Amino acid sequence: MAVGSGSAPATGRPTRLPRSARRKQLLEAAQEVFVAQGYHAAAMDDIAERAGVSKPVLYQHFPGKLELYLALLDTHCDAIVAKVQSAMSATNDNKERVRGAVQAYFDFVDHESEAFRLVFESDLRNEPAVRERVERVESGCIAAITDTIISDTGVSRARAELLASGLVGAAETAAQFWLAAGRQVPKAEAEALVAALNWRGIGSFPLQGEPA
Repeated sequence: MAVGSGSAPATGRPTRLPRSARRKQLLEAAQEVFVAQGYHAAAMDDIAERAGVSKPVLYQHFPGKLELYLALLDTHCDAIVAKVQSAMSATNDNKERVRGAVQAYFDFVDHESEAFRLVFESDLRNEPAVRERVERVESGCIAAITDTIISDTGVSRARAELLASGLVGAAETAAQFWLAAGRQVPKAEAEALVAALNWRGIGSFPLQGEPA
């Protein structure tokens, strides 16, 4: 069944969607196809059919399959970095910040859209443009946490980046493992466990002005 192709007026002609709405519709259809089939097996014909549009309409918005895939990656990569940034800025309680960063990864891998597969399990990881976006997720999340660590502890940027990379790596790896293992631990408990592990490490670093 076509997704969101728009209702037809009395004339029988399909409703013409605004460009932004059409683009959103095409991206949603493409995500379903890419997640189900993988990049290499997916075809523009499949995506156009899923969206309920002709292939020329699809090409009006995206010149090729790679550009369509990269547009999806941009959307999801930006979203997870924004979630981690939000966790850092939402509170001054560092324990809650750690919990929020861990939750961002668990929410991402647990979302019913399975968008995480486009980012973390892409069959196109050797494509430079794809690899750059995936690396941008990691570097963006590390940067957000690094700035907080520097502000709170006063350690050098190099040391803060090393600590931040450990937090990000633990959250990402644990979330993916939890999903692959079949969600055997309830999500809230899994998040709490990983957050506690991370907090017991990073929480041992004194705040600026406190004795070591």
